[in-house]
Amino acid sequence: MSPLYVRPYVKVHKNDDRDAEAIAEAATRPTMSFVAIKSEEQLDLQALHRLRERLVHNRTRLINQARGFLMERGIRIGSGRHVFQKALENLTDHVEGDLSPRMLEMFEGAATELASINAQVTGLDAEIKSVARRDKDMCRLMEIPGVGPTIATALVAAVGRGQSFGKGRDMAAWLGLVPRQITTGGKAKLIGISKHGNSYLRKLFIHGARTVLHLVRDRSTPITKWVDGLKERAHPNVAAVAMANKLARIAWAVLTKGERYRASALAGI
Repeated sequence: MSPLYVRPYVKVHKNDDRDAEAIAEAATRPTMSFVAIKSEEQLDLQALHRLRERLVHNRTRLINQARGFLMERGIRIGSGRHVFQKALENLTDHVEGDLSPRMLEMFEGAATELASINAQVTGLDAEIKSVARRDKDMCRLMEIPGVGPTIATALVAAVGRGQSFGKGRDMAAWLGLVPRQITTGGKAKLIGISKHGNSYLRKLFIHGARTVLHLVRDRSTPITKWVDGLKERAHPNVAAVAMANKLARIAWAVLTKGERYRASALAGI
């Protein structure tokens, strides 16, 4: 069980005896949610994703730091990782502006470190794709628009077959993709998404939703027609989160039912 769910049952001050009593009391509650035990394969796959995420964070920090150093010296580079990497390589090959030899040496080291991180991330991406191609559940997940190897492997690593959730909306709520509700005086008000649960998976699903919003060329499918209609009524960010919510519910249905993605079945999800 999550410690947050056990804490309300702890009486007065915390000690081992009261903790044990609170755990026993919380375990008897009919509405209590329990954490599913992961298999060794899930833990290995989860570790792979965590390693990749750490490398991506380090790469972003390195780029931001180097960009700040250059802006202090009047050198501006366009946005985007690939644009910056190319500009950094050109900078180390040709002296520009008033950069000192010490700064040039530092940027050469940054370029070397960046190339090393890119190679490691590329290797992990290739391993993730290889795992996804060998697993039947992941192959079925990748048939969903906006869901690729990264989302498919991360989802299976986190929830397995999704049996711990009673319905797709429960998994979407666990991912923090549902609006928070504030109720007072019998009046309910919906505000921003809760952002509870697995932040890494939530981020991946939102990125996948943006792919469906902007990059899918065939706009005649039921899912693209639905999101195109939503974009006309709501802000693009709101539409992206709503699309991520729908993708999560579709993914749960594909996992638990063992069926392939069918666009015609979206009405019931």
